[in-house]
Amino acid sequence: MQQPYEKYYVPAQSPWPIVGAVALFLIALGAGNFVVEATQGKEGYGGYVLLAGIVTLLVMLFGWFKNQIDESMSGLYSAQLGRSYRQGMSWFIFSEVMFFFAFFGALFYARMISVPWLGGSMNNEMTNVVLWPGFEAIWPLVKTPDGTTTQQMGPAGLPTINTIILLVSSVTLHYAHVGLEKGKRKQLTWLLGVTILLGCAFLVLQVEEYIHAYKELDLTLQSGIYGNTFFMLTGFHGMHVTLGTIILMVMFLRVLKGHFTPDDHFAFQAGSWYWHFVDVVWVMLFIFVYVL
Repeated sequence: MQQPYEKYYVPAQSPWPIVGAVALFLIALGAGNFVVEATQGKEGYGGYVLLAGIVTLLVMLFGWFKNQIDESMSGLYSAQLGRSYRQGMSWFIFSEVMFFFAFFGALFYARMISVPWLGGSMNNEMTNVVLWPGFEAIWPLVKTPDGTTTQQMGPAGLPTINTIILLVSSVTLHYAHVGLEKGKRKQLTWLLGVTILLGCAFLVLQVEEYIHAYKELDLTLQSGIYGNTFFMLTGFHGMHVTLGTIILMVMFLRVLKGHFTPDDHFAFQAGSWYWHFVDVVWVMLFIFVYVL
């Protein structure tokens, strides 16, 4: 028997994609200038441009989320569109996997190939003599060719606490999802709220960790390949935690408004997917950046 024709909702033209593009451009421009200014000890406009980009991005996110929520609550979506959302979210997370794969690849290349090569391995003794006399092939590199020294950020203390926080947040979010599927709104609400608080706590402690790195360990973006990879990986992960926390906050507001049912809650599920992905990335980051 032929299935009845199912309408596929096509939304009207939206300003949010171009607003998002402008926001990302401002963030990239501001962040680049801010890093250069910070490393050179200069004052400039980079921080202000970065802040403007972040504010624009938040406006875009909440505006676009509002339009999506209004369309969903108006009954405009269909099962076919739901499948498209699931495919889109799956591909988005896959793209994020490849994003972090590139940075982990850079870390492994530096540790497993570049550092041993500079140390004279693979029958390259002259490389060590010519390029960096007296170089010791150890990781992390706590000394740069110009003599700048730093200290390693070990796993004890804040990194371990943050790892526990994110692991616990995955558990609380999972059981919040279970509460939604079983129609237990109270369980859903308070566990989702706890997850958001844990995400905020992670970000606050990461800021404390960066302050500790700069002031007490002399671990900065100028600390050679070790400092670069450390801040690149942890910084981008922190950005993803920030975005995930914002998504969960939107979900929390929707839960308070009575949105979602046990059979229709893909927006919540998508946010849950993203949060668990971010947690898995942190576990890998904790092992390969802090421990090994």
